[in-house]
Amino acid sequence: MTHAPAPPRDRREPGEIFSPGFALFADMLLVGLLTSLACLPVVTAPAAFAAASATLKEAVGPGAQIRISGYVGHLRAHLSAGSLAAGLVPPLLAVVVLVDAALLRSRLPGADVMAPALVLLALGGTTVGLRATALTAPHRLSAREALVRSAADPRGTLLLGSAVLLAALLAWSMPLLAPLLPGPVAFAATVVDLRHRPRRPRPVSGVGHDRRVG
Repeated sequence: MTHAPAPPRDRREPGEIFSPGFALFADMLLVGLLTSLACLPVVTAPAAFAAASATLKEAVGPGAQIRISGYVGHLRAHLSAGSLAAGLVPPLLAVVVLVDAALLRSRLPGADVMAPALVLLALGGTTVGLRATALTAPHRLSAREALVRSAADPRGTLLLGSAVLLAALLAWSMPLLAPLLPGPVAFAATVVDLRHRPRRPRPVSGVGHDRRVG
């Protein structure tokens, strides 16, 4: 049985200007802007990143498009008393970073040891928090499940931590990019979470169709 050759992944539809890869990049930037706006009240940051992850997961399907209404719907679904309480964690991390900067400028004993430890604490807390916002159902904003997955998948945790560190460096060196950075960070958290999904077995082509009746 002959099979028709599969179309290339970057094939464009009639009238489509950009390739699917560029469209995904543009969608990621749109999600980044929406997430930045949703994070303005600060306490809504966990729900904003959870909505970003859910929206990006929908974009994985063929022909799926990211819409502002879809993001708003996910944001409303993730807003709860628990997510708002978890939104108090980012300000605490900011305080940790400020304390760390003060220790670096001080001459107190042990500052050389405490400063890197606080940086690692802030980086680790941010990484685990992002993994919590990217969890798939039935786990939603579960710190315990995020810690379990972070420990069980050190490679994914390291990759996500590197993405967070790179985003922080970009925000520090080019502040104008800060409103767009939540998109790539949420995308990194989403990809790391999707690695835990069980792969569906591929159907064997031709089984049950190529048998001849004797």
